[in-house]
This record gives sequence, structure tokens and C-alpha cells, in this order.
Amino acid sequence: METVLLNNGVAMPILGFGVYQIADAAVCEQSVLDALAAGYRLIDTAASYQNEAAVGRAIQRSSVPREDLFITTKLWIQDAGYERTQRAFAKSLERLQLDYVDLYLIHQPFGDVYGSWRAMEELYRDGRIRSIGVSNFSMDRLVDLILHNDVVPAVNQIETHPFNQQVASAQLMTEYHVQMESWGPFAEGRNNIFQHDVLVSIAGAHNRSVAQVILRWLVQRGIVAIPKSVHTQRIQDNYQIFDFVLSPAEMAEIATLDTQQSLFFSHQDPEIVKGLSRRVLDI
Repeated sequence: METVLLNNGVAMPILGFGVYQIADAAVCEQSVLDALAAGYRLIDTAASYQNEAAVGRAIQRSSVPREDLFITTKLWIQDAGYERTQRAFAKSLERLQLDYVDLYLIHQPFGDVYGSWRAMEELYRDGRIRSIGVSNFSMDRLVDLILHNDVVPAVNQIETHPFNQQVASAQLMTEYHVQMESWGPFAEGRNNIFQHDVLVSIAGAHNRSVAQVILRWLVQRGIVAIPKSVHTQRIQDNYQIFDFVLSPAEMAEIATLDTQQSLFFSHQDPEIVKGLSRRVLDI
């Protein structure tokens, strides 16, 4: 597995397995087991996904040594703040049945993120988290957090796919040594992505699937990707992207698909902020 080196020297797999929207515990557990069997070592979950326990059971059932795994989970908005973050992190560890996580992210840029970051810095220094980072932070919020705290986020996980390529964000994160990670690499199938003429043509030239082309495109940009599937064959296929290379011309073709717009929602929309902040986790 290829890795990227985070700003604190920790190696992170460039391709991982995400479990967003895998609500059924048995399905989630089996999907993680299938992913680990296929070769994935990065598993990405979150408190808000309500499947940390299933991920934890899969890890315990797997024969993969803990030190070979890279486990990510995330802090939800209502747990923001110094003391709440400490409690929420302890609960996540308990559900995951782990002594530490490799990456802990502030899931959304709302609430007392500064209190959360202070708690996460302490947990990081205590060795209970190997790397700390953020998710869904726009570049102004990311730079503000960097400038006013001691530890620079190792990762910012943001919506990134062929229709929202985040080119300017990638450049700024490189400047501040923050690793970019893609959520929603397949845009959840929107804009008919799997039948798009450009992507289908490139996939045909390599005898690959559109999904494999998208993941290869992200990897060649140096962006960590965490595709999700509950189908064993697709989980395996999505991992098979390290034995072909997209040409500069093909990378340029995909670049033309960028709309520079989210296909989901804006974190600057007050109604979205209110809706996310009101979401109560039933865990």
C-alpha cells in the first residue's frame, strides 16, 4: 500500500475504506472484514455514523496486527468543547475496542472547535491519538485554526471528486503541510458520474472501471481517498488501482469536469449550520 507522510512523520495509507451510511451493524462489520481481507489498512468511521462498535468488532475479528492498521474516527458537533471532547473520545475508543486511534478529526467546523482542539492536542501528546486533524473546514477556518494553535492539523477531509476538485484548497493545504483527504470520491453517484462520457472513455482505454479511474486520479494528485461499498467484489476492485497510471492528457481531461461547486451543501449556509448543529446522536 502506498502511503503519504503526515506533517508529524506518521505514514498514512493513501487509499482507505469508509463506512459512512453503512447503518446496519452486521453489514458494516462484514464490509470492514472484506476490506481488510482485500488489503485496505485505513478504516474511516465517525461517532455520527453510529457504527464505531461494528468497526471495532471487525478489527477484533481480523488477523491484521493493530500496528498495521490506520483507524480514523471523528468528533461530532454536540461534543465540541474541551471536556466534552475528552468524554466523546473515550467513548469512541470504548466502542472501537482500541487503546488509541491513528487519526481523530473534528467532523464539522462548528461549535467550540478551539476547546476541542486543546483537548485533542493533549490526547495527541499523551499518545492516545497518533495524529489530529479536521474535516469540512473551509480554507479560512483551517488557516485560522493553524495560526492560533500549537499543533497544525495533519489532515483536512473535504468533499473532493471530479465535479468538485478543490484545486485551490489543495494548493493552500500543501503550503501549510496539511494532507488533503477526499470524502465522497464518487460524488455518491450524482451527475451520472459512472456513465460520464469522459470517465467512461478513460476507463475503457485502461480496461478499468470508472470507480478505479476516479480513485487513481485522486491518488495521482496525492489525495487520500476513502471509497465505500458493501459489495465484496467492488471493495476488492476499488483496491486494484496501483498497477496502472493515468497519462497527463487523461488527468487534464478529468480536470475539465470541475464545476468548483459542492454537489451536496454549503457549510456557509446558515440553514445547513443550524441543521447540523441540531442533530443529536443516538449513541
